[in-house]
Amino acid sequence: MQHVVITGAGGFVGAALVQRLRAHPQSLGQAGPLRLTLVDRAAASAPASHTVPSAPAQASLRWHLGSFADPALLQALRDDPPGVVFHLASVPGALAEREPALGVQANLLDTVALLEGLAQPVRAGKAPAPRVVFASSVAVYGALGMHPMNEAQVPQPTLSYGTHKWTTELLLADYSRRAELDACSLRLPGVVARPPAETGHGSAFMSQIFHALHGRQAYTCPVSSQATAWWMSLERCLDNLLHAARMPMEAMTPARCWQPPVLHASVAQVVEAAAHALGCSAQDWIGYAPDPRIEAVFGRQPLLHTPHAQAAGFVHDDGVDALVARVLGPLGPPAWPGA
Repeated sequence: MQHVVITGAGGFVGAALVQRLRAHPQSLGQAGPLRLTLVDRAAASAPASHTVPSAPAQASLRWHLGSFADPALLQALRDDPPGVVFHLASVPGALAEREPALGVQANLLDTVALLEGLAQPVRAGKAPAPRVVFASSVAVYGALGMHPMNEAQVPQPTLSYGTHKWTTELLLADYSRRAELDACSLRLPGVVARPPAETGHGSAFMSQIFHALHGRQAYTCPVSSQATAWWMSLERCLDNLLHAARMPMEAMTPARCWQPPVLHASVAQVVEAAAHALGCSAQDWIGYAPDPRIEAVFGRQPLLHTPHAQAAGFVHDDGVDALVARVLGPLGPPAWPGA
């Protein structure tokens, strides 16, 4: 029975990954049931609704409610080494800027403790190197301007969050060079649509526009209608994370890092497509009051060419209408009469 660890398992991406693995354990490329160790800080992040009632019992669950650097958890992972680890937990960008000490602790120091805990059984010859799939971020690139770029772009982060992510990518590549871990970092774009609650993500507007149109609620977007961003549906994000977990070691680059393909589209294109799908007028509900700082980092993303990642099997959402359909489906019927 394969042992899989997911940090941030109660979050937006983590909870959906748990659902996918419970329903389709073979998506990791092996037959048989899974043992899932799910890590999150608060019991409220681990509700029973994260289960899949219709799925057969193909995965056993064990929650650890606390930090992914808790000594008790690290000892448990040394005693029972996992085969796959999805490291999704982090302090997001806007929050890491407001509370830099918190960002350094969670995104760097605690992550080093986790990686050391995973590497120790390998050094002792007690387990093979686990595949570690790390949710990095396009925040590593910083402000890019509008010239097209490719997946070889050199990181120049302009937020602490991007610096933390890039540092972790380098650490994972070094652990992999020493054969103590078998890592793969994915630089994820804005994954939509996150829950409407405040999460500390500077790119939250990418999700808020969907929730506002879905519920016919007025929303003032902090970037202009012509701002361009890199979009990815939750469904495609899960596809890419699971693909990274299945990739053979020999397919990895020395950097152990991939830029998955993204959908490049303006805010106006996404807003209009979502409004059309919902049968409402975008102008009635979405206004714009651009914040230059937010737009510079999250609303000036250029065309991105990723031929190597696409050849390696990573995927994007194909088009704006496909993105909107994947996002609106899980939101359910619109919350307003006459829909």
